[in-house]
Amino acid sequence: MSDSLVVCEVDPELTEKLRKFRFRKETDNAAIIMKVDKDRQMVVLEEEFQNISPEELKMELPERQPRFVVYSYKYVHDDGRVSYPLCFIFSSPVGCKRKQQMMYAGSKNRLVQTAELTKVFEIRTTDDLTEAWLQEKLSFFR
Repeated sequence: MSDSLVVCEVDPELTEKLRKFRFRKETDNAAIIMKVDKDRQMVVLEEEFQNISPEELKMELPERQPRFVVYSYKYVHDDGRVSYPLCFIFSSPVGCKRKQQMMYAGSKNRLVQTAELTKVFEIRTTDDLTEAWLQEKLSFFR
């Protein structure tokens, strides 16, 4: 049932940006931070970052408002292989306004489908977003 619930559509410009981001050739960490535009009821681009660590990314996220992040991360596997997984991170901090949380939660599935992502994670406090946390999450996807 939640798959059919769509609170906010995805901005067509953001959809194109996500498509290009998916096929980027750079080998540094990069992120796209998205927010819900309440007036337009649409998920829109908030900011883009190149060469950003998980700790730096954490500092860019508001502590009391939800955000969506697509993060291209340079991941070194145990056997030395390097991959660049795209991670979807839903930051839904404790203490957000209930209506705001519901708008984001109701828009998450559509955004994940639009961006064609499979590595979907959620944090409840921005402090959770660390290199160790991300590596632990990605270790399940060998």
